[in-house]
Amino acid sequence: MKKSNYEFPKEFMWGGATAANQLEGGFNQDGRGLSIADALPGGKQRFEVVQSPDFKWQIDEQKYNYPNHLGIDHYHNYREDIALFAEMGFRSYRFSIAWSRIYPRGDEKEPNQSGLKFYGAIIEECLKYKIEPVITLSHYEMPLTLAKDYGGWKNRQLIGFFERYAKTVIESFGDKVHYFLTFNEINSAMQHPVMGQGLVPSNGGNDKQNVFQAWHNQFVASAKAVEIAHHFNSKIKVGCMLLYATSYAYNSDPRNQLANLQNNQDFNYFCGDVQIRGQYPAYTKRLFSKYGFEMSDLEITEPDLQQIKNYPVDFISISYYMSTVVEVTGISNEQVAGNLMGGVRNPFLKVNDWDWQIDPTGLRIALDELYDRYQKPIFVVENGLGAKDKVEDNGKIYDDYRIDYLRSHIKAIGDAISDGADIIGYTPWGCIDLVSASTGQMSKRYGMIYVDLDDQGNGTMKRTKKKSFEWYKRVIDTNGRMLSSDNLKY
Repeated sequence: MKKSNYEFPKEFMWGGATAANQLEGGFNQDGRGLSIADALPGGKQRFEVVQSPDFKWQIDEQKYNYPNHLGIDHYHNYREDIALFAEMGFRSYRFSIAWSRIYPRGDEKEPNQSGLKFYGAIIEECLKYKIEPVITLSHYEMPLTLAKDYGGWKNRQLIGFFERYAKTVIESFGDKVHYFLTFNEINSAMQHPVMGQGLVPSNGGNDKQNVFQAWHNQFVASAKAVEIAHHFNSKIKVGCMLLYATSYAYNSDPRNQLANLQNNQDFNYFCGDVQIRGQYPAYTKRLFSKYGFEMSDLEITEPDLQQIKNYPVDFISISYYMSTVVEVTGISNEQVAGNLMGGVRNPFLKVNDWDWQIDPTGLRIALDELYDRYQKPIFVVENGLGAKDKVEDNGKIYDDYRIDYLRSHIKAIGDAISDGADIIGYTPWGCIDLVSASTGQMSKRYGMIYVDLDDQGNGTMKRTKKKSFEWYKRVIDTNGRMLSSDNLKY
């Protein structure tokens, strides 16, 4: 077999990714309002808590721990953190803006100037090191008031609130920032509408019709953000962001093959089809009828559909951590976990410390499938390994397992580029340790920079470079060429 030579595009945007609600802290400082993330307790049972009919977006510090409130205090340490990113060689840094730091309740007429000043400083710090900012407008952190008082994204009023927020951000920073993402992992609401849509059982989260109405409202809001950006600065590119989990049929049984086709349509493609192609796909009728309603049951107007058609996104961004298997015949009931979703265990794959299946080939498949379907540039803005890192007696963290994971997935991206896919960048998740979204833990570490904090918020917050830091630095320095001869035990 011919050996691969990895040569990434000259302008390939190597970097890393974070989210405000998972690292910033400063949750009640300088006029910031509460977000839905502030009300999510830490721990592996966080989704069980919010699925309770009694959960009504109340913060109970007597009963629960809230690691997001502190994060890693990036709010006060962003200069040190960005300097470390620059030392690693980042060409881009994907981060999110906390909506409630700009509009504390979400429904105000005027923005919080302290919030705009903070993100302006982050952007300037990035540009000082020639790091391209890539900004997510909504990353699981909508203002808490919009969930509590307005019922989340099922309420059409949120379209206008988001439009005002997006206009403020884009007009404030769009002369210096050229890449924006609208809604993080928008399709994750199929399993967990709490984070992306602000929906829990007490405000209609168990009713799929509400989820699809919320999606429609987000599709319109996203298209309005595209319109605002294009009119403000023609150089700005706006992308959607999908949680992509390559899906396999368990075997060649036609029932599993059909179920897998429909799983791909319903989960991996539906939100992308609307945001990228600019219209609802042909299988929408089947999908809606699956949950007992029709398109006419949703509040969808002709101007909405025209907005979606006129302003599709410019590029696709994805998170990719694991693949999934579809089995509907009852042959196998063995389950594994995953990024906000699980599935049937794939006997050909290993799993990480949290039982997520590791499948770099699945990333190559994902990129080939997406580019073939949409013919638009793709940005891999999340990918990484959550693991329990150990600090040795000498203070070092030897995370060879993370290097192995990143190496195999970066090679998969290189292979997809060789296949013909247009991949514009790679920002692995949690380039610095932060609070996990799925478990609310610090002990589930993704970063190439270690942060001395435990799940209860105890520690010095000292930043320490892991072994993966120097390895990834070399990858960027060589624009991926080192992967052609990289030893497994670098």
